[in-house]
Amino acid sequence: MAQILDPLPSDGQSQILCCYVNVTSKIQIARITNVADWYFERVVFPGQRLLFETVPKAILEIHTGMMASSILSDSIPCGQLEVEAHETPVFELAPGAELGASQGTNHGTEPIADPSAAVAVSPAS
Repeated sequence: MAQILDPLPSDGQSQILCCYVNVTSKIQIARITNVADWYFERVVFPGQRLLFETVPKAILEIHTGMMASSILSDSIPCGQLEVEAHETPVFELAPGAELGASQGTNHGTEPIADPSAAVAVSPAS
């Protein structure tokens, strides 16, 4: 996963893929401040999942706030948020959906007539 805005410093450390989910009804700020030469801060809306790469020693700070204030509500070691990285999902058509005209396949050159018929399938499922 590429972090285009502010990439991790390339000092030979291993990187892990992490996932944080905002299960509250409030907007949160997710921030990592303990990694040298790197700044990570993202807004996480209620119900949103945040996927990010970092080093195993990183600590994710969760700040929850109202209109003009913010409170550090949690500090989570990123090792606890680590998820297993899978290959890119394969898209298949749902049963009964029409296929593109080019010999039964759609290679991305033709739009799918009913986008709700496209189903993402993970290699692990």
